[in-house]
Amino acid sequence: MLKKWLLFALVCFFLYSNVSVTFAAPKWDRVADHIEQEMQHALEVYTTGDVDGAKKVVNDVYYGIYEKDGLEMAVRNTVASKNANLTEYQFSKIKKSMTNQMPEAQVKQEIVTMMDMINDDVKKLQGANSSHGGWAAFWPAFLILVREGVEAILVLAAILAYLIKSGNEEKVTVVYNYSIAAIVASFITAYIFHLLTSSSGAGASQEIMEGATMLVAVVVLLSVSYWMGGKANTKAWTQYIESNVQTSLTQSNTMALGMAAFLAVYREGAEVVLFYQALFNGAGDDVQMIWMGFAAGCLALGIIFMLVRLGTVKIPIRPFFIGTSIFMYFLAVSFAGSGVKELQEGGLISTTPLDMALFPNIDFFGLYPTIETLIPQIILLAAAAIHLIHKRIKNKEAIS
Repeated sequence: MLKKWLLFALVCFFLYSNVSVTFAAPKWDRVADHIEQEMQHALEVYTTGDVDGAKKVVNDVYYGIYEKDGLEMAVRNTVASKNANLTEYQFSKIKKSMTNQMPEAQVKQEIVTMMDMINDDVKKLQGANSSHGGWAAFWPAFLILVREGVEAILVLAAILAYLIKSGNEEKVTVVYNYSIAAIVASFITAYIFHLLTSSSGAGASQEIMEGATMLVAVVVLLSVSYWMGGKANTKAWTQYIESNVQTSLTQSNTMALGMAAFLAVYREGAEVVLFYQALFNGAGDDVQMIWMGFAAGCLALGIIFMLVRLGTVKIPIRPFFIGTSIFMYFLAVSFAGSGVKELQEGGLISTTPLDMALFPNIDFFGLYPTIETLIPQIILLAAAAIHLIHKRIKNKEAIS
């Protein structure tokens, strides 16, 4: 087992080393200046009557500079996600004014408004980095790794624990091998995304793909939530795990176990790599603090893994499944809003902003002040309320 953990650490170190070399860190004021220059170019194109050409320039600024150079991620992690979302909406507002062929002065004012927002965020970024020093780079690196890694660890630990207790310890190697393969695949996926976003117009395609993936995840999360609710007792859960894992073992279908481990790691890994890419883009002289955050995150995940594996962290089955069922449904509601937002950024769905004072912007809840993002969330919450009411009525009838 120690050899596996050493191999795991070496793979992480090698791949993350390549990431840190590949993506250099720009100065945020230079990024802002670049955005302003290109937006002025977009305005010049608009004044010639080429609306489509002007909108293309705006898209290139958003996907090729604001997102790709890491300014959006830096603002989201260091300043406030609300600020990043407001800037995204302002990009959409500029394109909408161009589509409606508004006067040049009005389009120019929209651009000025957006640049004021971006420059204010850049000042806050510079202030945050100067006041907090390297810790402004350490904590995002640490929290991102821990946040994304815990879910995969819980799945892996459950599989490994059963294999060992059931006398199939030789199958443990399969789980570790597939987990390492998933890490490599995560970096390959992130690299492909990087290549796509390097070409013109590919940024919109990435947003659309991410949005579609999130909406597919909504369906999966809803089914898992329903399944969890039906396994909220120790006997049902034990029977389910033993029947499924034992079937794989008796059929010598080790690939099934390996793929379960692979998917658990892969779905989190690619996202971690993309987050770290943005962190390195904005690290400046604090790259070493990102490494410290990464190392601390690995240590924390190792401790969490050992605690779960050794059984020192024991959660009663019924509370675990009820809580997890609720959490999965919450994630589905959150992903529904986030998925629609990604489609909005990709230009596939329109954006109808609401008053920010009445409808807050909270990334963690997937809550965004637009009509399009709120509609699916309201439908899901209404469905949950109807289901609970129906279940309560049914239980009362059964008792009577």
